[in-house]
Formats: sequence, C-alpha cells, structure tokens
Amino acid sequence: MYYDTAVQYAADVLSGEIPACEQVKQACSRFVEHVKRATIEDGIWYDSDDVERRCEKLELYPHVKGKWAAKGETLDMSPWQVFCTVNIFGFKKVKDGERTKFRMYREAYIEVPRKNGKTFWIAGIGLLMLTEDGEFGAEVYCGATNEKQAFEVFTPAKQICSRLPELREFYGLEVNAKTLTIPQTGGKFEPIIGDPGDGASPSCGIADEFHEHKNSNQVDTIVTGMGARDNPLMLYITTAGTDMGGPCYAKRDDVKNILAGSVVDDSIFGIIYTLDDGDEWDTVEAQIKANPNYDVSVSGDFLEGQLNQARRSALKQVAYRTKHLNQWVGAKAAWMNMLAFQAVRKKDLNIEDYKGLKCYAAFDLASKIDIASCAVLFPPQNGKPAAVFCRHYLPEDIINENQRYLAWHKDGWLSSTPGNVIDFEYIENDLKDLARDHQVLEVPFDPFQATQFSTRMMAEGLPMVEVGATVKNLSEPMKEVEKLILSKEIVFSFDPVLLWMFGNVVAKLDQKDNIFPNKERPENKIDGVVALIMAVNRMMNGQETGSLDEFLNSVVNV
Repeated sequence: MYYDTAVQYAADVLSGEIPACEQVKQACSRFVEHVKRATIEDGIWYDSDDVERRCEKLELYPHVKGKWAAKGETLDMSPWQVFCTVNIFGFKKVKDGERTKFRMYREAYIEVPRKNGKTFWIAGIGLLMLTEDGEFGAEVYCGATNEKQAFEVFTPAKQICSRLPELREFYGLEVNAKTLTIPQTGGKFEPIIGDPGDGASPSCGIADEFHEHKNSNQVDTIVTGMGARDNPLMLYITTAGTDMGGPCYAKRDDVKNILAGSVVDDSIFGIIYTLDDGDEWDTVEAQIKANPNYDVSVSGDFLEGQLNQARRSALKQVAYRTKHLNQWVGAKAAWMNMLAFQAVRKKDLNIEDYKGLKCYAAFDLASKIDIASCAVLFPPQNGKPAAVFCRHYLPEDIINENQRYLAWHKDGWLSSTPGNVIDFEYIENDLKDLARDHQVLEVPFDPFQATQFSTRMMAEGLPMVEVGATVKNLSEPMKEVEKLILSKEIVFSFDPVLLWMFGNVVAKLDQKDNIFPNKERPENKIDGVVALIMAVNRMMNGQETGSLDEFLNSVVNV
C-alpha cells in the first residue's frame, strides 16, 4: 500500500501533476531507477514487509498538538512523507548473493519549509529507530544548537509514549523528563546539545534544523560514534538558512550533486523542496511548489498573509523566502540577492584562461589575525565576460581551530601562512606572480594595516592606489557590483568563501541613498566583497565618459 503511494507520488511529480522543483523531480527519478535496480544482480532489494510495518506503526502514533490532537487523530502521512519513508527504509543491500537487513541509505537529508509536518513525523521515525530497528541497546539522539530546539523532536516522541500505555508496556519503555529508556536493553532516546557523551554508540542521529549548526562537530561525533552499529541512520532535517558557509549548506551542495548525478553515492538519500531558478517568488504557485503539505498542515491563507507582509518589507521578504519557500537568501538583512549571485558563479571558470589580460587586484588586509582577501577583477575583453577571482589568507593556527576554515583550506580556497599572524610576504609573492601572468592596471588597497605592504609593492613597480573604507569611496561601487550581478554582466569563480562573504553583507541606505558594506556579527567576514567593491571603485574611477561600457571598451583597446 505505502509502496504504491510512493510510486504514485513519483509519477505525479514527474508528469507535472504535482508542481515540484528540479531537486524533487531528481529525487523521484532516482527512486524510479532504484526500483528498477532492485534485483539480486544489482546488489539491492526492496523490503516491502519492513516498509509496510514501519509505516503502519507510524500512522498509529497520536497527534500531540493542534487540531488533529484535539480530535484524537493519529498521524496520516502525506504522500511526500510516505515517499521519503519508503526510500529511507525500503532499499536494502545484497551481499554474496543474499538479501540482508542492512539499509542502502545510511544518511537522509530532507530540506522542507516550515509548517510542513516534518517535526512530528521525524519524532515518530526516531521512536521507531528506538523500538523497531532490531538494534540491541539502540541509542537515538536528536541534536541541536540550543535546548529549546533539541526538545522540538524529543518532546513529541515523549508525548506519544505518554499517551500510549500499551506501547510503553510492550517495549518496556520508561518516560523521563529528558530521556526515553528501555532498561532491559539499555536503549535510549534523548535530546543533546553539543556532542554525545563519552561512550555513546548512536544507532540513529537526528540533526534538527541543521542550518542553525555553526559547525559539523556534533554531527561528526554522532556519525563517527556509529562505527560499532550494523545499521545506523543519520537524519538531517532542516529548512533553508542564511549561513552559506556552514555545514548545512555544504551538505545541501553535496546532496544536489548526488541528485543531479554528477556524484554517485547510494548511501545518502536527499530531497529539497524549494523553487527553481527563474520562478517568481511572490505567487501562490510558488507556495504550492515549495510546500508539499500546502493546505494540509500549512494553510494557504496563512502563507498568503505572510506573502502580503513580504511584499511590503524587504526584511520580511528575506524571512518569507527562507522559511516558506526554502530559498537560501543570505544574511537576515541581506544586501545581495543571493539567488542572483549564485546564478553568476561558474564551476568551470579558471583564472588561467585570463592569462595576459588586464585586471585590477584589490586588497582588504583587515588585520594580521583575521582573513585578508584579494579580489582580482578582469573587465570584459578578448570575447570573455567580466570575471572575478578571489584569494583569501589566514594564519595556519587560526585555520586549525576552525572546522569551516580547515575544509576550505583543504579544498584550496583558503591559503595559510605559518604561525598565528598573517605573513604578508606570502600575499606579496602572490601579487608579484599575478603581475607576471596578467596586466595589472591598478592595485587598490585600504591603507589601514597596509602601509608597509604598499611601500614594498610600490618598490616592485606595482601601481598601488589608496582606497579608504569610507562611504564616499564604497557607496557607488557597491551599487555597481549589485547592478552587474543582477544584469549578469559579470561572472565569479565557484569560491565558497566568497559565497559565504556575500551572504554576510548587510547594507542600509542613509538619507542621501548612500550604502556601505557591514556585517551582523564579527564572525561574519566580508573581506572579499569589500576588496571587490574597491576594485570596482578603480574601474569606475577610470571612466572618461561616465559610461561603464565605453570605459570597458577603452580598457580593452589600450
């Protein structure tokens, strides 16, 4: 029965009967392919009995709040929830020509807007993982960044057990304030903040609202602790967020690549409910497309009210698009349209293809213990579009203390200098290499923290130009950066550090319509964006006619 529901859901999505974004369509296509592959010869099989048993038990769990609880109703899974449940629990591995009980998927990433019924459903799955998974001494942890969020999943599971005495009696469950336990086996289900304690051996982890996690320490500890388990499951449940440099966005990127087929990993199930590029955000059609439980657990009237507020307020728009359309749109008071910025990032863009061409190399050196960034801006020339490549620097001691920085350094997006302060000699050598390979028209820099740097580079013959961090210097170039991105007149390398920095920039107009790049918190770095704005300042300053197009043509023809 549930298998048929999942198949019908996939068919309706792929036929267009159910409006869905590209990632949902890809998840449905992947399901269809796995159904076709479910043979002994291909190494997987579909365990219908296990799926039916789990789904039936899930739908016996009573609602614990809202109108359904008041009516005494139990969970009635929507087709999208059935689809996910069937995927996660249905496909099992074949080993040595024999069917096993081991699931193909060891992780599941589910990104869906608020109010779509994910929390109660996931609480039920966590309870099943404690009682029905065949793991002796099962340990289920729902992890979050604060106590309130950690209890969002645990509390419904606890309330289900409190309302079902026959469930407690059958499994020997004990309900406590902060844990569910099965003393006979040592099994437990509990919320955690931070890492699980020493000796923990998780069989199931739930990272609730994963977008709020500043790093992956908690998840990494849970996953590495699963090593002794035969059949573990890690669940990432989240809405979209604003931190594009965090572990959730990195996981999302990985899942998108898997769904698109550019990466093959049959251990991860993923589905992302959002809009496609080019979709209009302020329509009822967008609400239906992004919200699989539209007019079920989230009412159309409620979303219409939220939309009306979003149309009147830029700040409300950010919240609406993030929480109700599942779009990653940057800082809570963001300056940049992050969807537009992501559209001009190019994976195959390579600075080597611009060898010998004219450029500006701008530096925001901040301090010797913080990120220093260089933005290399190439005007359009030789048939190539305007392009930006950034380089970012940090002391290795600081990189080693930050998991996010470590990952970027490992992937080559963040350069380290020895010790606990930035050694500017490394930056200077990179600049000299750049000048050998390209025609550096000017090197704009903020004189703060850069006196000796500029003196040494001038001695090398580089055209250093001071651009102080003032409203006068940055306001118009900042507006120009936004214009170039929105009009797609510029492209960027696939630099995740710069993506994070763009998402961190906030700006507020003054009475004279001037803007200035700011950040909400000290840890939200924006140095690469500031460097880019400085580069655009010098590009605009070189205009002779006031027309950017004419100026760029003059640069090309120098």
